[in-house]
Amino acid sequence: MTDLIVAIADGVALLTLNRPERRNAYTAGMGALLNRAYRECDDDDAVRAIVLTGAGDAFCVGADFSTNTSPFDGPVGDFTAAPTNPAAFELRTPVIAAVNGHAIGIGLTIALQADIRILAEDAKYAVAQVRRGVLPDCMSHWTLPHLTGGAVAADILLTGRTFDGAEAAAMGIATRTLPRGEVLDHAMAVARDIAVNVAPMSAALSKRLLWDTLIKGYTPRQVAKLETELHRRVMGRDDAREGIEAFLERRTPQWRLSISREWEPLPEIDEIDP
Repeated sequence: MTDLIVAIADGVALLTLNRPERRNAYTAGMGALLNRAYRECDDDDAVRAIVLTGAGDAFCVGADFSTNTSPFDGPVGDFTAAPTNPAAFELRTPVIAAVNGHAIGIGLTIALQADIRILAEDAKYAVAQVRRGVLPDCMSHWTLPHLTGGAVAADILLTGRTFDGAEAAAMGIATRTLPRGEVLDHAMAVARDIAVNVAPMSAALSKRLLWDTLIKGYTPRQVAKLETELHRRVMGRDDAREGIEAFLERRTPQWRLSISREWEPLPEIDEIDP
């Protein structure tokens, strides 16, 4: 049994944290497998959306404390608070977190990095690290305030308190909440819709622009310049023509642009002509 199961079908990669006997408690080995899967899926044109979920009745209940050595006891020089490398938001492929049960500590901070988060209504959630004598991780001091605002982020990060799916939705942490048994099915339906109906290059460019805008703090007019520049990359090309023709003919589009062969990083704002 591997700590991460990867299954690819119909344009969707389903990544399943797979330590159900430990409620998918996070280990360095699991993290390394997730990092590898993220990279490989992002380089695979057959993968147009990624769904991350957990086996059994939990998503991930945090770091694994079941061994004789605490994950926080290691040599200081070997520790990183950013074990997810790349983070989900650093990929070009849309990532959906199907949080099918409890997500505590790093279990929740990993999910915060996804583009879309579907949470179970009746599960428990917390960024509990301050209650363990350490700090929140996985860039949650950046992801959480961008999702919820500074006041809510301070409440969650500084208290480490537990909350449910309804409160997660109200705070902006969840894209939506559903009964536990419907979370994965809904996430897979969203992913399959993306895989079929969304042009992969368009999704990749839009995702990168969205997250780069948050990371780099672009102004509205800078975003307008970047949107124009990225439109110029796709206008008149195969997928732009195919998208319109498929819409008018009421058929499934057949996308042709290849991210693995044709991807170019987004330009810096000062590289764009006025």
